[in-house]
Amino acid sequence: MSDNNLEQRVNITFCVNIGTSATETLALLTVAYGEYAMKKSSVFEWHRQVKEGRENVQDDPRSGEPKTQRTDANVDRVRTLVLSDQILGVTVTAEELNMNRETVQEIVKEDLGMRKISAKMLSRILTNDQKQRRLHISSDFLRNAEMFDRVIIGDETWRFQYDPETNRQSMQWKTQN
Repeated sequence: MSDNNLEQRVNITFCVNIGTSATETLALLTVAYGEYAMKKSSVFEWHRQVKEGRENVQDDPRSGEPKTQRTDANVDRVRTLVLSDQILGVTVTAEELNMNRETVQEIVKEDLGMRKISAKMLSRILTNDQKQRRLHISSDFLRNAEMFDRVIIGDETWRFQYDPETNRQSMQWKTQN
């Protein structure tokens, strides 16, 4: 609550104590605070409550979930889960921890300084068997020289055969360091 609202509530209490109506109180607040005056519904509600005997101008405590789940305890919970399995996405992490997805996103990016990156496919070093097989194939090509009329020569890269993940499946959380 702002100091401005607190001050206006004290003024509403003063107006009620001197017998001013809610409409007159609203007019006085509008003159005094201009565009920063409380809204009509709030002034009328506070006027009614003070008239019924309310003395405290502070907000009543509210029940339910706090406005933000971005607490130190939740940052630690998210850090622990993300570091245990860096492939987990924000949605899965939020469901696992029973938290808001946007809050988890803010914690991971801003508090933990992490971002999601994809693993890149890297060339593999040939094993001895692969080198031997390559030598035999090259020797066969040399023995059949007439085949070279139909061969297009180019730079080649040998890659080990495997089922690649999609970029999305291979993404992991990494810190900026």
